[in-house]
Amino acid sequence: MPIPDPTPTPNTPDPSAAKNQSLLLQRRLKRLRKSVRPRVKGPSFNKLVPNLLTLLGLCAGLTSIRFALNGHFNLAVIALLIAACLDGVDGRIARLLRATSHFGAEFDSLSDFLSFGVAPSLILYLWSLDHAGRYGFVPCIMFTVCMALRLARFNASLGLEESRIFLKPKYASNFFTGVPAPAGAGLALFPIFLGLEGHKLQLEWLITFSHTPLLSALFLAGTSFLLVSTLPVWSFKNFKVPAEYVLPLLLGTGGYTAILVADPWGALAFAGILYLCMLPFSHRSYLRLKKDAHALKEAPDDPPQTSSMP
Repeated sequence: MPIPDPTPTPNTPDPSAAKNQSLLLQRRLKRLRKSVRPRVKGPSFNKLVPNLLTLLGLCAGLTSIRFALNGHFNLAVIALLIAACLDGVDGRIARLLRATSHFGAEFDSLSDFLSFGVAPSLILYLWSLDHAGRYGFVPCIMFTVCMALRLARFNASLGLEESRIFLKPKYASNFFTGVPAPAGAGLALFPIFLGLEGHKLQLEWLITFSHTPLLSALFLAGTSFLLVSTLPVWSFKNFKVPAEYVLPLLLGTGGYTAILVADPWGALAFAGILYLCMLPFSHRSYLRLKKDAHALKEAPDDPPQTSSMP
């Protein structure tokens, strides 16, 4: 009788080898599970870029107050200019990155209130109004309160537009209602621009005039009125430049930038005067567009047909 061969045939599966392969596969899967990093829940970094810019603008506004307390008014003005540049950029970047949010809008409004509502009034108080007696702080309070009212009105109008309760006419979309916050802060700081220019040119009469408390009070009070007024002001968001004016505009911008680098305080003072002179033209442009829109609305759709009877 033949003795059977104890070695397994190739067609016969080895149970121990299959078990070892299964254990090896389970170990590899376990290692892969450990090596895979868990997904982090939260917004992407691109969504945080506008809020980071707003935060930097807020820090610049706070730093301007510190510089003014130490008597470095030139550095205080530079810090506010940095805050204004960041304020003009963060909203546009948020729309480009599709990162707009209610949190960002509220954070931007609070940052604007401190940088352009609180800081300029305190800087001007330390510049000249602290020598005006007990009434010297009244224009500062007026400016800060009007800035808060202007920002609150702007936020309320945005809420009404989003809820479709009130929509601006198309001709009014290129206008602000009242002077915007950064421009208001720049107009209020006009006495400091004059004083710093006087220090650079060594003109004692200009330095004395810029430190007059009445001058600072007038600019604070006048800017407060412009902030809460309903004056239509060009926003330059969708402003179209005619083709023949593109080259002069570029040349003028380059020339002003060169002057700004060479003589920053005189250039800023000139920009403030130019902005004030622009306001009547902005109001006239708004009235003309409003009149044209009403005339177009009231015009009949079809012209009356004349009778051809003899």
